Amino acid sequence: MIRLFLYSFFLSLPFSLQAQGNDFISLKKKGRTIKNYYAGTHIEFMTTTGAYRNALITKVQHDSIFLQEFLVRQLPTTFGTYILDTAGSFRFAYHYKQIKSFGKTQKGFNMQGSGSSLFGGGILLTLASGVVYIADRDKFSPALMGAAAGLAALGYMMTKSGSKGIVVGKRKYELEYVNMTSH
Repeated sequence: MIRLFLYSFFLSLPFSLQAQGNDFISLKKKGRTIKNYYAGTHIEFMTTTGAYRNALITKVQHDSIFLQEFLVRQLPTTFGTYILDTAGSFRFAYHYKQIKSFGKTQKGFNMQGSGSSLFGGGILLTLASGVVYIADRDKFSPALMGAAAGLAALGYMMTKSGSKGIVVGKRKYELEYVNMTSH
């Protein structure tokens, strides 16, 4: 008799439990959903205060996103090799409107890095031409100084044209909090 009761109790248990829906954050481009972020997914973003987060979402609730970020370090072994070890973890909570931009993997040519090199080199050559002009005007080359200034300007424009990731709130991207709880 008790076996029959326990058997029927455990059989009916899954039918009596109710699943609770999980809230999530939806990234949209011109009204179309690109990606949903919910508990258990990985997220990489910059906050409005400038903090970079690369973490695991533990919970999305009440317009907030709860994160756990792991500190992974490379440690040497006795054999002269290295292993990755989790040195600790940190927990963060942000309102979804504090997300400024999402990281975007860059493919191909690094426009910003090359632009910075051109900008620095152009400035250096322009300053060197100015020193030559002051020290010995006979050896000064106005064409070299103009070309150096042009390289600096080109480098500056290249650094500004590089990808900054998906910026939320600019033109076409928006974040939406989706509340799936019943209350």
